[in-house]
Amino acid sequence: MADLAVSTGTTDGFFRRWEASGAAERANYSMFLNELCDLLDVPRPDPAGPDDERNAYVFERAVPFPNPDGSTTVKRIDLYKRDCFVLEAKQGSDRVEAAEPFSLTPPRRMRRGTAVRGTAGWDAAMYEAKGQAELYVRNLPASEHNPPFIIVADVGHSIELFSDFSRQGRTYIPFPDPRTHRLKLRDLAEAEIRERLKQVWTEPLALDPSRRTAKVTREVAAKLAELARSLEHSCYAPDLVAHFLMRCLFTFFAEDVGLLPKDCFTAMLSRLREEGRITAFPDMAGSLWATMKTGGFSPILMQSVLCFNGGLFDQATALPLTDEQIGLLIDSGRKQWREVEPAIFGTLLERALDKNERHKLGAHFTWRGQTEFQVNLKLGLTPRLDGPRGWTDPEVGRGWTPRLDEVGPRGCAPCVCHREIGNAAKPPANPAAEGTRDITDIDAKGTIGEST
Repeated sequence: MADLAVSTGTTDGFFRRWEASGAAERANYSMFLNELCDLLDVPRPDPAGPDDERNAYVFERAVPFPNPDGSTTVKRIDLYKRDCFVLEAKQGSDRVEAAEPFSLTPPRRMRRGTAVRGTAGWDAAMYEAKGQAELYVRNLPASEHNPPFIIVADVGHSIELFSDFSRQGRTYIPFPDPRTHRLKLRDLAEAEIRERLKQVWTEPLALDPSRRTAKVTREVAAKLAELARSLEHSCYAPDLVAHFLMRCLFTFFAEDVGLLPKDCFTAMLSRLREEGRITAFPDMAGSLWATMKTGGFSPILMQSVLCFNGGLFDQATALPLTDEQIGLLIDSGRKQWREVEPAIFGTLLERALDKNERHKLGAHFTWRGQTEFQVNLKLGLTPRLDGPRGWTDPEVGRGWTPRLDEVGPRGCAPCVCHREIGNAAKPPANPAAEGTRDITDIDAKGTIGEST
């Protein structure tokens, strides 16, 4: 790999060099991708050999496509890295300014390449390139897992990312979202963008949002479990504790997603603790929650807040907290609540419901993987009982591993709420997949025990 330090000089040089290119995909794509690897500080692709089983990271990786008559046609992936991505390269061209009217110089004919950028034709070409890459994925040898990423690159112009962390190979969606999955060349000036692309090359599964969700959820669950136990030891009824924590959790979530002013509730808790006024917490939190029920001006926040209906704030009771308990609540509030598994709310709701009422509503919480198991059976996928845990798609005969399986069943988010599905098939016996869950049964590691 070239010794290329990432600096303003090298990135600007890379940008100027490749912005000047155009309409020459076959001539330019391998050179562009090699220099992109240098910029990302990842190894360049390896030389290809005669045995495709050894061609794990190469240009022009051969993929046999079956024909109706039983023969095969060999097509080639522009750049392939096993267990990471399939990359399809194109190169369009920029718009050419029209010649001056009445000019005596005849206009020069310019190649357009894949399509003229900024036109509907170019958008269609990029979409077709994604479809082409998906066909490569579906025709990879059965011995190879589907890669989690598809990359569509317009050489010297843009890079588009699509992900399927289930590795089923059926649906690749824009990553991280439809608004930001297309990276322009100049976006690579940002260290965060370069790091994201580097992970696609080196640790693609680390970009799986469910992994971050599972990690944050485990951390939050551990704090909540400790706080719930502490409150119940203070002789508060479990349903009272559950409803109180539900209101706290929703308030944390609301301030994280912009439904309330950013960090307003967490900052209020920190201020009360720093000023030694934690005895004022029940009145202040109760006042805030009463205003959230109706909407309007909050004297606690000194500004207007939205109306939150649904009954969560019908009872605005806030429990008195000790210094240690409010510290646990503050630690929970500092987490990224956008990434917390919503099933935490369901777990608390189940605790708050009377058993008879819970049965009437059909509210029952199970390991999320159990629900995925039943869905996968409905999709015609076969559980793989030998070797690594996962599923086999009978259409292609190739195994894939669900994203939650990579986290581990006892590291998954606590629960999901659903109605009982009668005699639906059950997954293989798993201690984390049976019975209901209780927030106080989550141990310090964030794993989930059985409720009594």
